[in-house]
Amino acid sequence: MNIEEQIDTLQSEIDQKRQEIRSDNYSMSIGEWISLYQQGEVEIHPEFQRFFRWSDYQKTKLIESILLGIPIPPIFVSQRKDGIWDVVDGLQRLSTIYQFVGILKDDEGKLIPPLTLQITEYLPSLAGKIWEDKKHPEGSMQGFTPTQRLLIKRAKIDVNILLQESDPSAKYELFQRLNTGGSIANSQELRNCILVSLNPDLYRWIKELSANENFQACIAINEKSLEEQDDIEIFCKFLVLRKIDVNLIQKIVDVDTFFTEKIKEIANNPSFDFKEEQAAFERTFQVLGECMAGESFRKYDTKKQKFFGGFMLAPFETIALGIGYNYEQYNPNCQELREKIIELWSNRDYTSAFGRGKDARVRLPKLIPLGREFFAV
Repeated sequence: MNIEEQIDTLQSEIDQKRQEIRSDNYSMSIGEWISLYQQGEVEIHPEFQRFFRWSDYQKTKLIESILLGIPIPPIFVSQRKDGIWDVVDGLQRLSTIYQFVGILKDDEGKLIPPLTLQITEYLPSLAGKIWEDKKHPEGSMQGFTPTQRLLIKRAKIDVNILLQESDPSAKYELFQRLNTGGSIANSQELRNCILVSLNPDLYRWIKELSANENFQACIAINEKSLEEQDDIEIFCKFLVLRKIDVNLIQKIVDVDTFFTEKIKEIANNPSFDFKEEQAAFERTFQVLGECMAGESFRKYDTKKQKFFGGFMLAPFETIALGIGYNYEQYNPNCQELREKIIELWSNRDYTSAFGRGKDARVRLPKLIPLGREFFAV
């Protein structure tokens, strides 16, 4: 292909993709943003709240910026078929405003306690201030005056709208590009947000199953890991990898991208078999929970003849996925299963597949087929 053909090809790709994305943009007052939320015309996904970690001071800085007339970055939304806007980027900005004025609700529809502002460098008198003192609506030591409330309500925030007729994948791509490297703590939290955005029912199903008592007992992770959604990440690995084509995992270039793409595929699959996947998951962790519990995915010391340490991915990828693959026929007694797992730790193909310098790209193509064969009935 010569230079002119390469240029023409690039231009045709640009033209095609630009045609697939329909958007609009304009300025809206904060008062209008408040009305949209009160009327249910903008969806900020309350499930997202735990994925973002703005402190009260960061929230106060946003309110300070609005009062000082500092421009606020635009909000990106995706327009649904019913006309409602899904917030793609700007969740924390809008949530802060809604919490400050006292209208923000959690995922159960309950009001979240209003924000009380903190001291800032430029406006130290913001300390202890709230939106409105109901007993003194004209302003008090605690509440904003009507003038101050109007100043905020009349401030403008631009909105960029991804219209409903755009390519369905555009919303996902926009969300990922805008949020990667932002206030989300890790890749799984980004995947969780994508799940809520693409398929809220699937996300709620995953969240419910990841709270399974046997599953939680088997992975036995600490509070910090739970806060960072590691249990959901582990569940998603089971979901994606249980029946994965071994030839496919041999071609993984980037593990995070691979899992994100697979979760996206599941979220967009109208034929996804919830019933079978739930049966496989529950049977796998019923067996492990009853027989191994917190020792399921710990390292085994063959010399001291005991399990020790915390949760490890390698045994999970071998044991849970191996049992999960064979779940319909797998029905051992606890002594047999325990002996089988201990035997695994003497298997050189297993122990040589992971360790220092061997990441998931190296590990998975070896451990997944090994587990399927090792726990075959």
